[in-house]
Amino acid sequence: MDKEYFRFYIKVLTALHIEPIAIHNELHTVFGDEAPPFRTVQRWSKWFHDGREEVEDQERSGRPITETTCENIKQVRDLIDDDPYVTVDELEAQSGPSHGTVQRIISDHLQLKKVTAGDWRLCDVVTGDESWFYHKQIGRKSSNAAWVARGDPSSTVVRRSHFAPKTLPCIFFKSAGPVLIHSFKRGQTIDHQYYINNCLRPVIDEIRKQRLFLGIQSIKLHHDNGRSHMHEDVVNYLQSEGVTIMQHAPNSPGLAPCDFWLFNLIKQDLDHQDDSESLHGAVIKFMLSLRKEEYKKTFDKWIQRMHLCINNWGDYFKHLM
Repeated sequence: MDKEYFRFYIKVLTALHIEPIAIHNELHTVFGDEAPPFRTVQRWSKWFHDGREEVEDQERSGRPITETTCENIKQVRDLIDDDPYVTVDELEAQSGPSHGTVQRIISDHLQLKKVTAGDWRLCDVVTGDESWFYHKQIGRKSSNAAWVARGDPSSTVVRRSHFAPKTLPCIFFKSAGPVLIHSFKRGQTIDHQYYINNCLRPVIDEIRKQRLFLGIQSIKLHHDNGRSHMHEDVVNYLQSEGVTIMQHAPNSPGLAPCDFWLFNLIKQDLDHQDDSESLHGAVIKFMLSLRKEEYKKTFDKWIQRMHLCINNWGDYFKHLM
């Protein structure tokens, strides 16, 4: 369909105060891959909202833009984020810089390269797990420090009661940030069906929201070998959604980002919490406070750990780091 028809549809729905995301979803439902990317819908919706009337492309005076600016770098970056499979010709048509300028932005400024279908990309990997978080924090050195007179014995560290209040969050994240933070209710039986309905389905739904154009295409999901994770129904559900399951080596917390990085990091930052609700909120706040670079760095370290494990024939490798 001609792109001007899409723009006219966007113009009409924008006048009806329909949000760009809803417009994009409707177009994609009807036209599939022929529909414009979300960024394009969002851009035209903003222009129409700001008073633009024409749906035709405005004539560009003179030669194409050949100067590399922060503005056109960001524009190309946004278009690629929305559709990693977009071509240079499509980027040129949707942005404004010349073909050569787009190529320079991609290679020199964004430092990206095209990979063939089938190659694994970190942005396609989602990892997650569960861990107990106590409401009262008594294990830190700072909380156990006390002033004593010179020559007096150090204070006694109080051990935590086995029945101390605690909450079990389930956290999934990817190299760009968190995907799901779910806390199990006290006394809840956590079987494979609960795991599917309350963890995996929300993860899949959130990925679809975050990847409006690609959806869950090429997603790889990693979790450990817990009983509820490995159940046949869990495997069948993920396969039915087209999600590839990453195999996890038995008894290998050093190869799980939640275990070698995230959970300890959160627990070190947590203050005392009154109940499960406040702890859940504190975990969410901490996850959102982490910069995107921290998540990306952890995935890079994950790859390094995998290489060390392989090069050491699966034996203990932490001393090699």
